[in-house]
Amino acid sequence: MNQFTHINHSGEANMVDVSAKADTVREARAEGYVVMSATTLAMILEGKHHKGDVFATARIAGIQAAKRTWELIPLCHPLLLSKVEVSLTAEPEANRIRIESYCKLTAKTGVEMEALTAVSVAALTIYDMCKAVQKDMRIEGIRLLEKLGGKSGHFKVEE
Repeated sequence: MNQFTHINHSGEANMVDVSAKADTVREARAEGYVVMSATTLAMILEGKHHKGDVFATARIAGIQAAKRTWELIPLCHPLLLSKVEVSLTAEPEANRIRIESYCKLTAKTGVEMEALTAVSVAALTIYDMCKAVQKDMRIEGIRLLEKLGGKSGHFKVEE
């Protein structure tokens, strides 16, 4: 595919018409990281954060964000997601938290944006919950890892 799908023949932003597409099972996985100090990460892992369980809150925020992607990204279609998972893994050797999302549905359009939005909002939630302790945390490496289904087929990042 050599063209942007959300641009019409006049070069204007345009919502793609998916009505002629067949419903197929579609899946997507994305990842991202929140890099922080060893002290901040230890505080989260030891449950000493005064705002509560950072991982649980970020997981719920990511799931909620995936479900509302169409409200956040202007040209996304509203989707009836059948599955959203958000996992958070501490990586103490790198002083960071890895976030991975997985989204699935049967529909006419893919779920890449939902997977990416889930990771992004989970990362922002971690930042929000921890900014009183550390303001210079970094959110980085947000990317699509894999996409299955639809006309463009299977995409997977080569590691």
